[in-house]
Amino acid sequence: MSALKAEQERRAKAEAALKAEQERRAALDAKQEVVAPRQQTQPGAAALPAGVAQPALLGQYGDWGAYTAAPGGIKVCFALAKPKATKTDPAGRKRDPSYVFVSTRPAQGVKNEVSVIVGYPFKTGSDATAYVGNDVFAMYTTNDGAWIKNVAEEARLVNAMRRGGDLTVTGIAVQFKLTDQYSLKGLAQALDRIELECK
Repeated sequence: MSALKAEQERRAKAEAALKAEQERRAALDAKQEVVAPRQQTQPGAAALPAGVAQPALLGQYGDWGAYTAAPGGIKVCFALAKPKATKTDPAGRKRDPSYVFVSTRPAQGVKNEVSVIVGYPFKTGSDATAYVGNDVFAMYTTNDGAWIKNVAEEARLVNAMRRGGDLTVTGIAVQFKLTDQYSLKGLAQALDRIELECK
């Protein structure tokens, strides 16, 4: 009987993990619709391909833009920044633009979810790492996206980002190592603005 119960618990955990991953992938798809590698009209602005509804810019705060959009009719608010510096090892490898997001999706009970898009697929099974000052955070990867591995640490990461000067993300892509460095100037104000919009 205990073996049956253990198997049922294992299946329930696997289904919960799959559902969580599907939700994260859906969120990534929505972000990739919002952010397209087109010429930016202003620092941090999200440009969209033709036919995709333009997100509304709530405000530009330092290096961060605060936006709201409704992909698939689900309201999402996010703070967005592009890296101040990027590096590949070996040097000179081409990839699409990178972005860091801090997203809030009230309908899904998600607040201040940190994710990055690095513009090139991560090596399968590899992790990424986020650094803010002396704080280090492990991230898991899927395709060219990465999220905080331990969701319980997400609030600590956001608090560190609010207080910090720079965020550095490192990872292993399919053909190279990558490092992106983001300025955190204006993030606190951008987060305050999206919190007002997506309560």
